[in-house]
Parts: sequence; structure tokens; C-alpha cells
Amino acid sequence: EYLASLDSNGVRLGLHRMERALDDLGRPDQHRRSLLVAGINGKGSTCAMVASALQAAGYRVGLYTSPHLNRFSERIQLDGRPVSDEELADLVKTVRRACPWQDDPANEDRLTYFELATLLSLICFARREVDVAIVETGLGGHLDATAVLRPCVMAMTRIGLDHREYFGASLREVARAEASIFKPGVPVAVAPGQPPDAMDVLRAEAARTSAPLSVCSSDYEGPLSLRGVHQRQNAAVAKAALELLAPHGLTVPEDAIVAGLASTRWPGRLEEIDGVLLDVAHNADGAQVLSDALLDLYPDRPVELVFGVMADKDFREILRTLSLGIRRVHLCPALTPRSLAPAECASSAATELGLLVSTHSTCADALRAARRAAGTRGLVCATGSFSVVAEVRRLLLDNQVLSDGEKRWT
Repeated sequence: EYLASLDSNGVRLGLHRMERALDDLGRPDQHRRSLLVAGINGKGSTCAMVASALQAAGYRVGLYTSPHLNRFSERIQLDGRPVSDEELADLVKTVRRACPWQDDPANEDRLTYFELATLLSLICFARREVDVAIVETGLGGHLDATAVLRPCVMAMTRIGLDHREYFGASLREVARAEASIFKPGVPVAVAPGQPPDAMDVLRAEAARTSAPLSVCSSDYEGPLSLRGVHQRQNAAVAKAALELLAPHGLTVPEDAIVAGLASTRWPGRLEEIDGVLLDVAHNADGAQVLSDALLDLYPDRPVELVFGVMADKDFREILRTLSLGIRRVHLCPALTPRSLAPAECASSAATELGLLVSTHSTCADALRAARRAAGTRGLVCATGSFSVVAEVRRLLLDNQVLSDGEKRWT
């Protein structure tokens, strides 16, 4: 409830709130080695791969990612296990005790939801004395809450167009914003296959800040547990980042890298549950990856798409990218005030893209209709936002949605 009360603070870039809180808390950010992962697409998967390989090498690993799918505690993990409810409650109490200004009604400059979440992870990792903390940036850039860290290594995943209201409308602007988190002397492993405009900016910013830059020459060729060709790119940058940790006392043998990448679990990324494909694609680049995966993994299967999107996303471009192979779109709202109402994109999807469209008031209704329409030949795919994927995933795992009016499926 307390975390939810901070939602209204929205996104407010800047580090002064974080620095003040960290000072009051005794600087838990300075207690452990960290690896910071920035970029637009593939950050979470890359973080999960790095953490898995470090665990395979025998290290105690803290992992901080966002957003979560079903429970907030997924954001803060220790050796692959989410923090307990009891520990999470104690972490929140610790911040509120150390930072009484956070609960001062007259203070208009309180920590945001993401800032508090980041603080909780840093305190948790310091208390648990992890060997290394793997941290995913939020919006990226030098004003992101995670920029308070002085990592020993950084990784940069693929750059694409997203968060235009903060970064700008071109790849160069996005890359410049993401690269502004580079730090002097901190080496950066960069994913292969970056758009040329973005790569030019990354190189220039690395040179300006004296951050040693290494670009992966090719995709990772070893066994992977995460599906999709794009994960080979994420795995390449994960492997490169792991190798850069060696001078900092974190040697990861090749067999641990192979074992870690082959056993990584990361829900909501081309994840199939009871015949429904879940993928958190929420921008055009993510949609292209999903579209390619559908053609590669499920050829000749017509797709019934359960789709809900945030109001600040370019839903037309996302749906246009996904339209090949899509038989029908079942529009539903994402479970957040930032959701775009299904009716607002129904007309465009039908008239501009030529898609068959139905609208639903809930994810459950959309999922039920999509499963019914898919029958035995079709495939149901839920995507468009973390919120929609999270809700569909919860419904599937709770076994709440029926494929027809009588029979419960398993």
C-alpha cells in the first residue's frame, strides 16, 4: 500500500532525492561491486543471464530489475529468489525511519516509486553482503535513479525508439540519453547489431567520458534457455560483460557462463503457458522481435492476439509490425491508469491496418475470446505491455480462465 501511494509521484528525473536518501541511510550503494545494464530492449534478459552465470560460478548475486510482472518482490532477487514479504516490509520501514522527510505531507519532493524501489534493492544487497549486484536502469541516462551507482562494469543492450517524451524522436537522441550514464574509466560491453546512428553516438560518448568501449563482434552461439534469435544478441553482451568483471575479482569460468546462459529463467519473454505465448514487447523494436519469433517458432499457425498498450506508446507502429500472421486482435485495457482505452485504437487497427478487431473490458474476457477463436490450430499470444502480460500470466497460472463455458483446462 505504501509503495502504491508513491505512484502518483510519476517520473521525475534527477538524483538529488536519491543522494539525500543514500546519505541518510549510510550509503548502501558503496558497499558492493555492481554491474549496471542500460539500453532500450533486452535489459532484463541480459541481467538475468549475467546473474545466472555468476550464480553458476558460485558467487552470491543480487539482481534488481523492473518492472515486475506479478509481485513487486520480483524486482529484488538474491541468488534467483525474490526477497520475502517480511524482508521487503522491513526494508520499507528502514527507509521511512532514516528519511522522515519522505513522509512529510508538506514535502513536495518525495521519492518516486522507482527511486524507493532502487533504494530498497541497494539496502538489501548491502545487508545480505552479496558478492556482486546486477542492476537494470530504468529510463537510463545520467538522471536515472540507478546512476548513483559507481559500477565496475556496464553493459549496453540494443538501442531502439522508446520513451520519446523523455529522450526524443530519433535514434541518435535516444542513444545520447542512454549513453549519458557512461562513467569515466568504467568499461562498457555493447550488444552487437546496434543501429549505425546509435553506434556512432555510443562511440562518441564513450570517447568523451573515457569509458573503454568493447562491441561484441557477433551473437552468442552456445546453448540458450531463453527463446528467440534476439536472445543470442543479449547473450553476447552478457558474456562480454562477465568477462570484463575478471579484473575486479569476479572471475567467471567458461563452463559457468555456458551453464548459466543455458539455464536462465526470465518470465514473460516468449514464454509459453498452457498453449498461450506471453511476450512483453511494448515498442516497435520489441514487436519486430516478437513478429520474427512467431514466424520462426510457430509457422503456419494463425495468431489470435490479446493486446493492451500504454497511452504513451505508438500502438499503430506496434500493431503494424505485428500484423503479419495476425488473424484477429482482441483489445483489452492494461491494468494501470496509463492504459490506452481499447476503443481508442480499435478503429485504427481495423481501418488503417486491415485487422479483424474485437474489444473487451478485461484481460480475462479477451483471453477467453482469443482461446475460443484459436481453436486447435491457432495460437494465442498476449503482448503490448508488461501489465497485460502480467495479468494474462496470472490468469493462466491461477487456472481461472475457461476455454469454454463448462470445461476447465489445465
